[in-house]
Amino acid sequence: MELQQFIQENYLFLVPALWVIGTALKKTPKVPDWSIIWVLIFVSLIVATWSFGFTGEAFANAIVAAGVAVLGHQLIKQTKDPN
Repeated sequence: MELQQFIQENYLFLVPALWVIGTALKKTPKVPDWSIIWVLIFVSLIVATWSFGFTGEAFANAIVAAGVAVLGHQLIKQTKDPN
């Protein structure tokens, strides 16, 4: 399976952008870890609906983009240090 089966090509720019935002939030001392995913989802929804309109497609792709960004980060993090 390819990622493009789940997220449209127009929304792929969100994944690296969210990854950078998530990394910055993780390094911010006053931002609790549990809130990072919620911020990323919110940012993804705002950018997707602003860029492509308030549609179900934009909403779904924004959620998937946030999920892919978090999953990608966790895959790398857990591979480096599985404990």
